[in-house]
Amino acid sequence: MESARRSERFRVERDVLDELKLEEVTQRKSYADIHSSLSEQLKNALRCNIHYLKQSIVRRLPVLYWLPKYSVWDYGMPDLISGISVGIMHLPQGMAYALLASLPPVFGLYSSLYPALVYFFFGTSRHVSIGTFTVLSIMVGSVTERLAPDVDFQKANGTNITAEVDVTARDSYRVQVAAATTVLGGLIQVLLGVVKFGFVGTYLSEPLVRAYTTAAAAHAVVAQLKYIFGVSPTRFSGPLSLVYTLKDVCSSLPNTHLPTLLVSVVTIVLLIAAKELNSFLSSKLPVPIPVELITIVAGTLISSYAHLNTNYTISVVGEIPSGLSSPSVPDVNLFGEVIGDAFALAIVGYAITISLGKTFALKHGYKVDSNQELVALGLSNTVGGFFQCFSVCSSMSRSLIQDTTGVKTQMAGVASSLIVLVIILKLGTLFQELPKAVLSAVVFVNLKGMFKQYYDIITLWRSSKIDLVVWLVTWVSTLLLNLDLGLAASVTFAVFTVIFRTQLPTYSVLGNIPGTELYVDIEMHREARGIPGVTIFRSSATVYFANADLYLEALKEKSGLNISKMIIYKRRQEAKQKRRERRAERRAKRQAKRERRAQRAARQLSEFSLEEEGGCWRDTSIDGTVIVEDEQGGTERENGTVFVIPTTPRTPDGRWEYLKGGDPDCTSLGWMSELQDGDTTTLGSSSEDTLSQDLERMSLGSLGKWTWDIHSIILDLSTANFIDTVAIKTMKNIFQDFSEIDVDVYMAGCQASVVEQLEHGDFFSEKITKRRLFASVHDAVLHCLNHRGATTIPRYEPSVVRPANIQVSFSNATFICLGMDMLRLTIKYLKHFFDYRSCIPARNFKAFMQTRGKTLSRRNNEFMQYQFITF
Repeated sequence: MESARRSERFRVERDVLDELKLEEVTQRKSYADIHSSLSEQLKNALRCNIHYLKQSIVRRLPVLYWLPKYSVWDYGMPDLISGISVGIMHLPQGMAYALLASLPPVFGLYSSLYPALVYFFFGTSRHVSIGTFTVLSIMVGSVTERLAPDVDFQKANGTNITAEVDVTARDSYRVQVAAATTVLGGLIQVLLGVVKFGFVGTYLSEPLVRAYTTAAAAHAVVAQLKYIFGVSPTRFSGPLSLVYTLKDVCSSLPNTHLPTLLVSVVTIVLLIAAKELNSFLSSKLPVPIPVELITIVAGTLISSYAHLNTNYTISVVGEIPSGLSSPSVPDVNLFGEVIGDAFALAIVGYAITISLGKTFALKHGYKVDSNQELVALGLSNTVGGFFQCFSVCSSMSRSLIQDTTGVKTQMAGVASSLIVLVIILKLGTLFQELPKAVLSAVVFVNLKGMFKQYYDIITLWRSSKIDLVVWLVTWVSTLLLNLDLGLAASVTFAVFTVIFRTQLPTYSVLGNIPGTELYVDIEMHREARGIPGVTIFRSSATVYFANADLYLEALKEKSGLNISKMIIYKRRQEAKQKRRERRAERRAKRQAKRERRAQRAARQLSEFSLEEEGGCWRDTSIDGTVIVEDEQGGTERENGTVFVIPTTPRTPDGRWEYLKGGDPDCTSLGWMSELQDGDTTTLGSSSEDTLSQDLERMSLGSLGKWTWDIHSIILDLSTANFIDTVAIKTMKNIFQDFSEIDVDVYMAGCQASVVEQLEHGDFFSEKITKRRLFASVHDAVLHCLNHRGATTIPRYEPSVVRPANIQVSFSNATFICLGMDMLRLTIKYLKHFFDYRSCIPARNFKAFMQTRGKTLSRRNNEFMQYQFITF
């Protein structure tokens, strides 16, 4: 294992690639090369028309692909066993879920027959069982009771309206409403499948679907309470209908029918015990025990022989017509009233079906076509609607039974349909005495799995708070706003959470992992090292119109650069620099003027070889240096500068008397009396100011900054999969704003689609070229360090690829400059100390030393600042 790890190394040596070089190396294709012309497309279409037609037919009718390869010996027996097991379950579930849809029980059997046969021809999943499902039955029931309430079908006795309801007329109209809703929902599914809109189910996340089904289970329980307690509450529709219905049921509890409640409680207890036993023995049983079927048969027998309906007035299923009903066209006038409910049914049914289909496909190693599944489910609902079926989808419980019994192909759906057909034709009339309380108990117990989904709250609290909020909002909105409006509100909120996440992504500054070319978040990794002078900025989301401004603000915050203030500061610095230059220019003119006056005086003095005047000796050397001697012979020399040495005693006011007399040449040198005013800094001021400017220029200007340590910013756009016009303008503003403060901006990791969108958005110009775009962050870092004259560049070690081992080093020129500066300051200090100590009295010498001390202190501060910035 250790040797394998050691061998996992690579070595790469290449040039730094910007976008222009990358296009040259990769030979990027043009738009015309990628997209063929219309004529070529027509030729290719005509050439491949027959082959494409065959593939299209097979894709639209998958049974033609797998049925010719079907092996009866290998697949026949498993499919038959699975079909019989699922067909038996269709009987209790179809009849029970028909009650949820507020329809006669026989229409639940119809919904278990026709859609399954249609799915056999068009479906691509081998394991899902198409038929009635709890959530869709509840949604259909909310539509039928809203458009066909009991109040509209009360019988009239002459001029008085009685409380008795015309059940036949009501059920007939509700069947029409359910059929119209089912057909319209099926057509929506087919249309979405044809236009390749199968990805619409991805907008229904798992937390949303689970919360929605959990809330739908609550609706189902409330809808079955009237059958369990034997009461007749008023059914409500619209928002808060669940609350109103539950309140009405609670107010009706004193009128509970005790025999019905007893039947319900006994059935629920027996079902729960039998299901727990079935789970306990599942590993030892080849086929699960059909608990629901046994319960229905037992309930029917007991009710028939005990005459529960006549003796105890327990409500039973009633007449179940034998035979199949003839197809009929649904009432198209109802489409306008049910279009919203139909769309909700289409989306929810498809989401449940495709999620189960993909789960089983992943488990057994085959592929499910999402668009074809949408078409197959749509056709199942459309055809079923013409035969008075209500909306169907795959059932989780029946699909699990098919999987555990070893189903191989969709042939199991045909077997289950045959079982349902036999029940409708021959056995349906046997279940007329079945109590509705037994069916309600079957529904109630089957919802146990959905009630377990409340544990999702604990799981999501630990894993993702945002998904938990989506779960809670979906659950609350579905409970309070009903199933259709609740689904719309839930999807809208889920989309807003996605927008919210992209608006507030994670912004980070990247650092290099020593020895690699990898860059990670500095705050999240201890070993990450920042690149001196370079800020690498990355957003975890795509930059687009919703977060472009936030991206710019985060960039300013992470880089620590307040652009507006820095632009103002830079302009002030430039203005100060201009004022310094103007002062230096004026100082140079004054110095030149003084030199000219000194030269003129020197020429006048050169006419006398030696002259004594007022106790003062003057002489001029060959090199033009004026020598002034006092009586004691003290002299002072300086190239290009004349120093006056006092020869007379101190005056009463404490000053020394200088050359006085009739010699006009002596009076012409009176400008040097500035020395006696304490302004000793004028000596050699030009050279000292030059040193100060040099230090300032080295500490700020030569390092490419004013007061900030960043000279380059790299925008890592590897997470961006698109960029819109607003983001392009924002990027332009970033380049322009940072260029104002002498900070270069680069982009790295752009995908080809992003580069193409930048080209179409006129992002590139003379100032912003493709050389600002780099293939990777490391390429951009190497370019920045080379471009700004860095002393160290990340490099690869000889053994492995380690392109960014950042180290701090200093050039010899830096130390030479520092040494020379300190040497010049030291020499000047010592020179002035020894020269002026002998000729300037103690009082003036003290003032001189204080002034020179301040100057040296300022020089020391400048040196320390330079040292800090350099190191």
